[in-house]
Amino acid sequence: MTVKTRFAPSPTGFLHVGGARTALFSWLYARHTGGQFVLRIEDTDRERSTKEAIDAILESMQWLDLNWDEGPYYQTQRFDRYREVINKLLAEGKAYKCYCSKERLEKMREEQMQHGLKPRYDGHCRNDHTEHAPDEPYVIRFRNPDEGVVAFDDMVKGHIEVSNSELDDLIIQRSDGTPTYNFCVVVDDYDMGITHVIRGDDHVNNTPRQINLYKALGAKIPVFCHLSMILGDDGTKLSKRHGAVSVMQYREDGYLPEALLNYLVRLGWSHQDQEIFSREEMISLFSLDAITKSASGFNTKKLDWLNAHYMKTLPAQKVAQELKWHLERKGISDFSKGPELTDIVKNYAERTHTLKEMAEKSLCYFNEIEEYDPAGVKKWIKEGSVEVLETALQTLESLSTFESSAIDEALNALAKKLDIGMGKVGQPLRIAITGQAMSPGIGDTMMLVGRERTLERIRKAIEHFKN
Repeated sequence: MTVKTRFAPSPTGFLHVGGARTALFSWLYARHTGGQFVLRIEDTDRERSTKEAIDAILESMQWLDLNWDEGPYYQTQRFDRYREVINKLLAEGKAYKCYCSKERLEKMREEQMQHGLKPRYDGHCRNDHTEHAPDEPYVIRFRNPDEGVVAFDDMVKGHIEVSNSELDDLIIQRSDGTPTYNFCVVVDDYDMGITHVIRGDDHVNNTPRQINLYKALGAKIPVFCHLSMILGDDGTKLSKRHGAVSVMQYREDGYLPEALLNYLVRLGWSHQDQEIFSREEMISLFSLDAITKSASGFNTKKLDWLNAHYMKTLPAQKVAQELKWHLERKGISDFSKGPELTDIVKNYAERTHTLKEMAEKSLCYFNEIEEYDPAGVKKWIKEGSVEVLETALQTLESLSTFESSAIDEALNALAKKLDIGMGKVGQPLRIAITGQAMSPGIGDTMMLVGRERTLERIRKAIEHFKN
């Protein structure tokens, strides 16, 4: 049997952390077993589904590099198939038209609740032979079995049994003719040959109803694996108040996809005490039976730690690709005006925690200095600092080679000659050429800025601070 998994988000919002973990686990299991991974967009909720959300889901999947083998399939493009199956179920007596009014259903539920009963449809229209007008509205319900139990072995939660008497007759087509979510999911899984359904445990209650639908279609029932929820730092259900929740917000905040994936894989899955996993290791080690039953706690500090690790250890070219995305969002379009992005990465990976921070600190290499950091100026531009800058300018202009080591050597010799600490030379120069009081080593910083721009910026700073 070829394993076939699917990720089937509803485009009523952006892809959130829980959905991304579901996508990752489904993708990993398919890759681990040499199977296939399907992407399906469950957009039957036409009022809430948006193109913006669909685009964001696809962008998130591509950013995380969770490549799919089939799809994306859209449920709204499969309505003819759903009608075909519904008509077959009607013809076989496995579904029926329900003409019950909204008022009748509400009254029925109120009475059931007053008597302490679980609200469920009473089957009024199951065997209704009343003549109805052609234009009388109706829904179509699935005729759920009256007796027996629905039983399945969940890969995470274990054995689950539900009595059919607790399940009512599910609506599979609304009065406007559109099919419903629970029905479409089953038809899609059947048609697409899905063997393993990996999803959040908020779908556990849907599973018995869906299993009865699989049986009615004569479909093979897939293996189910329901993932426990993700909690925030404070132990409550993860939500917007905990900070970034959507995947693309993590990109906006400067995280690398490798860091986020590594973090997500540890939310409910483990391999011994290992914390850092390459993509290849995730694929080779992943298994469904290693998924934990308990809820996972989101720890932002751990994600920050992983991001710092990957910023320092990934190839500079890979990190530079993400840095370029951040710089473009800050208005940089002509990268020929600045240094190689890989050189920025090599110099800043140890000094920054996110790519957003790295991009902010490296703007000075592409834009002209419009202002100087007030705190840095207050601390380092003192009486005599302009004279130090003037002397340093002469020293730098006389250098035959503008290499980092030569610059550092010349400026250290200057500090010794002037009988002052290197900080009183390097810091005014750093402010002059970057506008900031923090940067890589002064020689490396000047290399990033370039010889001519370095000298010009020092001249400009001398004039500025003189005035």
